[in-house]
Amino acid sequence: MPARVGVLALQGAFDLHRRALTRLGVASREVRTADDLGLVDALVLPGGESTTMSKLLEANDLFEPIAARLAAGMPVLGTCAGMILLAVSILDGRDDQRCFGVIDIDVRRNAFGRQVDSFETDLDMLGLPETPVHAVFIRAPVVERVGASVEVLAEIDGRPVACRHDTVLVTAFHPELSPDLRIHEMFVRGVEAA
Repeated sequence: MPARVGVLALQGAFDLHRRALTRLGVASREVRTADDLGLVDALVLPGGESTTMSKLLEANDLFEPIAARLAAGMPVLGTCAGMILLAVSILDGRDDQRCFGVIDIDVRRNAFGRQVDSFETDLDMLGLPETPVHAVFIRAPVVERVGASVEVLAEIDGRPVACRHDTVLVTAFHPELSPDLRIHEMFVRGVEAA
């Protein structure tokens, strides 16, 4: 039976992730409740606003169910705000902001600047050697510390912007905003292997 992929649909670019998965022939569903979460084998945490997403996870009684599934090894892709939510530590987060702590990285929010400082670039990415990955950075976080168990997949000026550990894949950029589906393909391969 093919893996069932959920996309957290509380805030952010969730629909674009679902479209990318559809283009790969992968069925997905929006996750808004614990019942929705129970119907999926893997999860995408999209970009958006990390403090808002954190509050909405609490308000919708989703934080603890997702935390339990992640602790049990559910594969997850976190992009931009999703990366922030999956980190062990948010260096400049609000006091009430929570993260899942499933990948041993410390992140800094909006590290590349404000909305007007958004940019696009091509990145060489470990595991995707054919051509560079086109990456869109919007108020993007950056990884300030990487644990020994974490594999750095891409960097900008020596600063990690894509990392992986076991079934957790995170990017500071928005792969859903590019026609290049290889990040989503990498995630789906990991889901199938799990």
